[in-house]
Amino acid sequence: MISAEKWWGIIDLYGTQIWPIQILFYFVAILLIGWFIIKPEKLQNWIIKLYFSIAFAWNGIMFFLIFAKNITGDSYGHYFFGSLFLIVSIMFLFDLFRNKMHFSLPEARWNKNFTLILLLLVFCYPLFSITFKRSITSLIIPGTFPCPTVALGLLLLTTALPRVNKISYILLLLWAIPFPPFIQIPKYGVYEDTIMFVCGLYSLYLLLRYWKDRDSHLVKRQYNM
Repeated sequence: MISAEKWWGIIDLYGTQIWPIQILFYFVAILLIGWFIIKPEKLQNWIIKLYFSIAFAWNGIMFFLIFAKNITGDSYGHYFFGSLFLIVSIMFLFDLFRNKMHFSLPEARWNKNFTLILLLLVFCYPLFSITFKRSITSLIIPGTFPCPTVALGLLLLTTALPRVNKISYILLLLWAIPFPPFIQIPKYGVYEDTIMFVCGLYSLYLLLRYWKDRDSHLVKRQYNM
């Protein structure tokens, strides 16, 4: 692993090289999620999938394979992580045509409120970065930086349960849960990624609950037969 100083240097250089594209991705995401919250509909679902397909492809190619390829500290890690994000991008792209997933806020009040709170926290990523006195080009922003994009993508996928792409869901969980407590926070001081960690735990809970409810339903169905 590279040092924290070198890690943040790569982040700052990446932010400088792509400026102001990260701001564009950020505000487009805010508009789309705002539209999703106020009036979910078929067109909005389609545009959100397109946005995430582009955002994950951007992170896979532009972040891991081009601008920040040295961030993993080895010769091959960036290929692995870049491939992971490209797979998720392709899954969102496929669903533009399959139309399996439909995003809608959960009906249960606690579930809906917690989802909304976490969405707000994800969009506060750059505000927390400012609080931690990051430079303007080192702000961790949803859309063009991997961790907040993973957090936002996971939260949207939870709203599509049970008709969700399990490959994307599990791949994003594998990023969201282990990295913050073991690498991002203790090694590099990316305290903002606590948000992604909480989103990951929440998403894992909902997925396990869905599987448990589904298995219980199958047992009852077999018993009744």
